[in-house]
Amino acid sequence: MSMKKKNKIGIASDHAGYELKRELLCYLEETVVDYGTYNDEPVDYPDLAAELVKDIELGQINYGILICGSGIGMSICANRNKFARAALCYSMEAAKLAREHNDANILVLGARFTPFEDSKNILDIFLNTKFDGGRHLRRIKKYSASNL
Repeated sequence: MSMKKKNKIGIASDHAGYELKRELLCYLEETVVDYGTYNDEPVDYPDLAAELVKDIELGQINYGILICGSGIGMSICANRNKFARAALCYSMEAAKLAREHNDANILVLGARFTPFEDSKNILDIFLNTKFDGGRHLRRIKKYSASNL
C-alpha cells in the first residue's frame, strides 16, 4: 500500500469482523490504534464503535475503520456522533465518492460481503482520496445542523 502521508488510524470490529480486522492490521504499513475486539467471541459492536468515534471527536485519530458482519450496525452507531461521517463501502468507487463528496472520516466494511482483497483496495482508495470541498462542503456543514 502506498500512503501519501501518515495518518492516525483507529480500527475496531465485532466478532464477525475480527478475522478481516486482523488481516487489515497486518496489511497497514502504519501504526493503528486497535479498539478491539481481540478474538472471535461475541461482543456488542456499539461499545467498540463508540470508543473509536470518541477518539475521532477528540482528534486522537484522523480516520477510523469499523467492521461488523454487514457493516450496517457499525454505520448506524458511528453516525449518531456529529463528528463522525461513517461510510459503508462495498466498492472502490463508493470509497472514492465517500471521501471526495462526503469527507468521510470512518470507513465501514461488511466482513460477510467484502473479502480481504476487496477490502484492502477499498481501504487504499479511502485513505488516499482527498475531499473535493466546494459545493460538497456546503452540504456537509448542514449534517450536524440538520434536525432530521
